[in-house]
Amino acid sequence: MATATAQTTHAPAQHELEHRMLRQMLLIRRFEEKAAEAYALGKIGGFCHLYIGQEAVAVGSLAALREDDYVISSYREHGQALARGLPANVVMAELFGKATGCSKGKGGSGGGSWAARGSSAATSRSPRA
Repeated sequence: MATATAQTTHAPAQHELEHRMLRQMLLIRRFEEKAAEAYALGKIGGFCHLYIGQEAVAVGSLAALREDDYVISSYREHGQALARGLPANVVMAELFGKATGCSKGKGGSGGGSWAARGSSAATSRSPRA
């Protein structure tokens, strides 16, 4: 008995979008895995709420926004910041409490102010003193 195989053709633009979204999800997953390692080693102070398992939420929902739309989160926002275009080294610097972080190292994992590509993403918690 022959089995029919569905063949779909994607427009180049659709294929590029899907490829970009997959790369963003992989970036977020690898970033969070490295953050978990650093947290386990005591290199990240306070709490570190990871975004593992939620990568598609950030990438898919933020892909539907315009450049001038605002993103507001309470915590677990590393993935959202990365999906919105903030460089991974800047987000990681924030987790490490470094001055080169997006909140000059004062916000950490759960209190950063993430601004990317002309948009703002901010948490509802206060930065660390």
